[in-house]
Amino acid sequence: MTDASLHALAHEAGLVVTWRDNDGRSNTVGAETLRAVLGAMGFPAASEAAIAESRAELARHARTLPPVLTLTVGPEGTAVPGAAVGDPWRLELEDGSIREGRLVAGWSGEARLPALDAPGWHRLELGHGEVRLAAAPARCVGLREGWRGWGLAAQLYALRKPGDRGVGDHGALAALGEAAARHGADCIAVSPQHALFAADPHRFGPYAPSSRLFLNPLYADPGLVFADAEPSPGDDGALVDWPAVSALSLAIFRALHARHRDDPRFAAFRARAGRPLEDHARFEALHAWHIAKEPTCCDWRCWRPELRDPRSRAVEAFAHAQAEEVGFHAFLQFLADASLAETQRRLRAAGMAIGLISDLAVGADPAGSQAWSAPGQILTGVSVGAPPDGFSPRGQDWGLTAFSPTALRQTGFAGFLGVLRAALRHAGGVRIDHVMGLARLWLIPPGAAPHEGVYVRYPLDDLLRLIALESWRHGAVVIGEDLGTVPEGLRERLEAAGILGMRVLWFERDAEGGFLAPVHWTRQAVAMTTTHDLPTVTGWWAGRDIDWRRRLGLFPDPAAAERAQQERARDRIALWQAMCRSGAAAGAAPEPDDPPLDAALRHVGAAASALALLPLEDACALAEQPNLPGTVEGHPNWRRRLPGEAAGLLDDAGTRARLAAFATTRQARERC
Repeated sequence: MTDASLHALAHEAGLVVTWRDNDGRSNTVGAETLRAVLGAMGFPAASEAAIAESRAELARHARTLPPVLTLTVGPEGTAVPGAAVGDPWRLELEDGSIREGRLVAGWSGEARLPALDAPGWHRLELGHGEVRLAAAPARCVGLREGWRGWGLAAQLYALRKPGDRGVGDHGALAALGEAAARHGADCIAVSPQHALFAADPHRFGPYAPSSRLFLNPLYADPGLVFADAEPSPGDDGALVDWPAVSALSLAIFRALHARHRDDPRFAAFRARAGRPLEDHARFEALHAWHIAKEPTCCDWRCWRPELRDPRSRAVEAFAHAQAEEVGFHAFLQFLADASLAETQRRLRAAGMAIGLISDLAVGADPAGSQAWSAPGQILTGVSVGAPPDGFSPRGQDWGLTAFSPTALRQTGFAGFLGVLRAALRHAGGVRIDHVMGLARLWLIPPGAAPHEGVYVRYPLDDLLRLIALESWRHGAVVIGEDLGTVPEGLRERLEAAGILGMRVLWFERDAEGGFLAPVHWTRQAVAMTTTHDLPTVTGWWAGRDIDWRRRLGLFPDPAAAERAQQERARDRIALWQAMCRSGAAAGAAPEPDDPPLDAALRHVGAAASALALLPLEDACALAEQPNLPGTVEGHPNWRRRLPGEAAGLLDDAGTRARLAAFATTRQARERC
């Protein structure tokens, strides 16, 4: 086997054989990694014969008419695989109207569908087949020209309200949103609400869900759905006790199910959600059944072979025998969906221009519902992560699944559309985590170290068109989390598609490392003081994150910790100087134990960005961050709760003053 043939197959399959790291160094991926990832993608590469067959298979895919073609409305039209110039076509638009014609020649002689001016999902009939046509507007729904909105960013689990079972819920979120609207906020961006594992509450990381198609029922507020629901107070401590919350909540929800299983709204929801909901409910019931028998059996890949296939007779028999349990898990999704819908309704009714901004995680847990339900859409045997960079010198392995690029095309992008629509179902916007994954993902073979992965390309043009189309259909803004290593030219592509980037105070630097003036922050972006993975303003100024990393042994040696402290001291001076230049601060820089929080909020509030988000941790002047990357034990990730009830949280004098300063700065900048 020659490297040339292996590299040719890798290139045709979308693997990036040679790439540049953050320092500009060229790296070539090893043959073992290429073969492993190609095999996971369904293209064996163990021999020259296997490589030849895999390349032939890829060529067949390229000539085959896919189930979905995407195009941007406008003058260009789109190429049609497997067709010839002059072939007749018939197009049934989403509104029922009909258009007909013949395929025309493109610049390189390929057969093309002429220009189309009607966005929507249409049906295209050709002589050699039929295809759905996703005709997208050129850009996602945008914010009004010159508009400078603002909102809050909240970790949903951290909110409080009376009788909340020990975790934040949709009722608390609605109360917070209504209070924020009275202060002039346009939106609330919330942490992911994806379904986790009902039978295994120790797996509570929101970015490693069981399924991105469904919701975490622990966030449901029955009081928003049923008149007979009563508060059932749980632990009101400083940290969420996820197992206790789960036990209490499921007991309450079972009683509700017993009383409301015949509710026509539930029946309608279950019928509308169809096969995906039934698969998820069956998985949850099977997962609980296995854990009850063997607590260590928390991964469906260790189940009996016949139960690993969601379409098997064994699974069908289980669902029939356990119909009550399957129905209960379907009911949980109805409850969560209905209470989230009511939350968004209340936020819009309170005057918010956007309301909720949901968070779409980059992948799902391979042991979860989504991987079990649709194995053909998922790349099994590889893990999503990131190559080494300055933030993570050893690279990162996130332990998540990824969609197969080939399966995306072959299934009409069903999996991607499913998670995108789920995120937009009851929201005025969506934040796409690790938006670089639309173009490429770093995939790591089993048993390999994070640095032994490879970038795999994804159909960026198609995915951007689908996002723009669904944004248009839902009337929703789209934010792309573009922090970290971003492929060259991607930010420009995202901006052209109307996707807002993210600009975080700590990273907005000039070429010399100084902090940028707010006027120079990107217009088409969301400005933030911090994120859930980064220190709060108070924590950053005091070096709290460095203290945590030192305490947990995350520095390679004491000297590295000392260097981090020294760098932070220099950055404090640089930030203070930048805030003085922007007019947000004046005088001498305060000491590490006296954070200039108000100045930081004025500085970020003055950013030229179209939207600014204030994390609640900074609104409330808290020192601790929600999550410390690189830790599992030792730091209470995804557990810290806010100090007061959501309905009155913003009434604290200090918090109210900070909100007013942030909002006033946004409005003042808008008038300029």
